[in-house]
Amino acid sequence: MVESLSSRKKYEWYRHHAWAGLGLLSVFLAIRYFVFIPDVISLPVIFILVAYILIALLQTYRYSHALIAEKELPADLEKEKLKFIAEKEKLKLEKKKIKAELKARKKANKK
Repeated sequence: MVESLSSRKKYEWYRHHAWAGLGLLSVFLAIRYFVFIPDVISLPVIFILVAYILIALLQTYRYSHALIAEKELPADLEKEKLKFIAEKEKLKLEKKKIKAELKARKKANKK
């Protein structure tokens, strides 16, 4: 599970950088559209950003197994999760019941 957590963080990190690279590339291309930037400067920047994006995408794909492992929860873990949710709902109902009783007592004491 520790391996999965580490892989999940790496997946998120590389995914973030892939999107960031796409954002930087689109901003650079938009600026290049409105402001003249010589090809000597713009082409290396574009190639570097494209390489950056491709590396991030490949690493994202490499660590995508963490998502698959996360989706396939063991059956006992799923049962525990359902029990926890049921217990939480039960506690919420008890809390509402106690609040209603306190409210009724306050009304009775005011009269």
